[in-house]
Amino acid sequence: MNATPPVSAHRADPLAAGAATVTVVLWASAFVSIRSAGAAYSPGALALGRLLAGSVALGAICLVRREGWPPRAAWRGIAISGLLWFGFYMVVLNWGEQRVDAGTAALVVNIGPILIALLGSRLLGDAMPPRLLAGMAVSFAGAVAVGLSMSGEGGSSVLGVVLCLLAAAGYAAGVVAQKPALGRASALQVTTFGCLVGAVVCLPFAGQLVHDVADAPASATLNVLYLGVFPTALAFTTWAYALARTTASRMGATTYAVPALVVAMSWLFLDEIPGLLTLAGGALCLAGVAVSRSRPRSLSNAGRPSALRGPGNRTTNPQPPADDQATRS
Repeated sequence: MNATPPVSAHRADPLAAGAATVTVVLWASAFVSIRSAGAAYSPGALALGRLLAGSVALGAICLVRREGWPPRAAWRGIAISGLLWFGFYMVVLNWGEQRVDAGTAALVVNIGPILIALLGSRLLGDAMPPRLLAGMAVSFAGAVAVGLSMSGEGGSSVLGVVLCLLAAAGYAAGVVAQKPALGRASALQVTTFGCLVGAVVCLPFAGQLVHDVADAPASATLNVLYLGVFPTALAFTTWAYALARTTASRMGATTYAVPALVVAMSWLFLDEIPGLLTLAGGALCLAGVAVSRSRPRSLSNAGRPSALRGPGNRTTNPQPPADDQATRS
């Protein structure tokens, strides 16, 4: 049984787009918080603290909403996404960002949406329309520009690049595994139990977390809590909500808006003034997302009943085919 309720044609796209927007804004803010908390927390401790805070927040919401356990058929996707995305991705990315500069990390990790499109097409049968491919190409060019403009001299290592590549692969595989689970369980269930799986995977770092909490300043600990409640609990739930209503490839392309938002937030909160190349790259990222999420005008007008425009119009009383009504129900 599909746990995702059917959404009317008039509401599906705006709701999914709104959920995706919340996700990319909060994920962009995570880069600013990670930069602050990462000075006091080791990679594994930061990931575990974030996942524990997210699990507590999501668990409380599940209790209030009386969400039960996910169906057995959804557990495979939940377990794989929890292992690869919530657990492996967060630890490896935190580790990689300690060995490469922020620009190189952003550039390498942005291979993830391309991997999502390839895996989604191969394993989920996602369509690869020309607009999606063109938008991803434009956005990736923007990510390259942002990455090059932010890269520091001598700030990268082979190990750091490999770690970021592994993070991108874990992210892509986790998203593709999560998609089928959303057809059998709610977005809140998939996110909550995926976060719990990730927290269990990161339990070996519990000793480091206790040590880091004792020595970290309050501002760093507050950033860890923020990461758990907002970019994890809230943003991963809105992501799952949107992913249940579109393809993995299209959602992956949406995340190309994150580098542009990171540039803007770094400018606003960290006083890091971006250069012209950085601004141009951010604009390309946003333009590519707009292209990838757009639809041909002929498709957007499909299904609309013909209107009586004048005496020359012969379709005065159009009747939709019988199977069309079944499709919309």
